Order: sequence, then C-alpha cells, then structure tokens
Amino acid sequence: MYLNKAMLFGNLTRDPELRALPSGMNVCNFSVATNRTYKDRDGKKQEQTDFHNVVVFGRQADTVNQYLKKGSSVYVEGRMQTRSWEQNGEKKYRTEVIADTVQFGPRGSGGGGSSRSQQADDMDDA
Repeated sequence: MYLNKAMLFGNLTRDPELRALPSGMNVCNFSVATNRTYKDRDGKKQEQTDFHNVVVFGRQADTVNQYLKKGSSVYVEGRMQTRSWEQNGEKKYRTEVIADTVQFGPRGSGGGGSSRSQQADDMDDA
C-alpha cells in the first residue's frame, strides 16, 4: 500500500488566484509558508522557511478566494503532485499540494478564535 498525504499549517504568502477551467469548474491557487526552528551543530537557534504551492477545486476554491488573503493562517490536507510542461524548449516542473480539506485559521486582530471549515465533499453538493 502507498500513501501520498500532505498536511500544512502556515500563512498565505499572496492573495489566492481564482480562475475557471474549460470545463467550467473553478480552481484556486495560493502559496503557504511554513517554518521550523532548530539548533545547528554549534547550538545556535536557526529558522527555516519553506513555501508550498496549493491548488483547490470547486466550491472550496470559491470559499478560499472569498475569505482568505495574504497573511491568513490556514490548515491544508491533501496530496502531493508534480506536473511538468515545456516552455521555450525547456522542461519545467512544479510540485503542488492538491487540497482535499482547507480549514481557515484564527483571524489576526479581528476576531479571537473563530474559524471556518470547508470539506472536499462539499464540492459535490453544487
């Protein structure tokens, strides 16, 4: 049995971008920054930041586009996928998290601990 599961909790690095596929289904792309702190060999505290491309489809894409913006905290569950294409004769690659679940984190200064959740199953309700 194989497993392809990604779980991220971080902040959006840019506003989500919503577009429609030729089939009419909406797709939303955004980027999430995650960080970790660790001690190096000399015992000095270090911080490392990673950036993750996230793609979400359907009604969930609409909800993400409506409520999230740069700096928003978010929890994403999904699967990793690498796609490739050719541009100017050069092969390009992009690894993305295809989101199954997106949960909105607490809002900054505006509202205590309120959060919103949207499950991938809701996409089929349209």
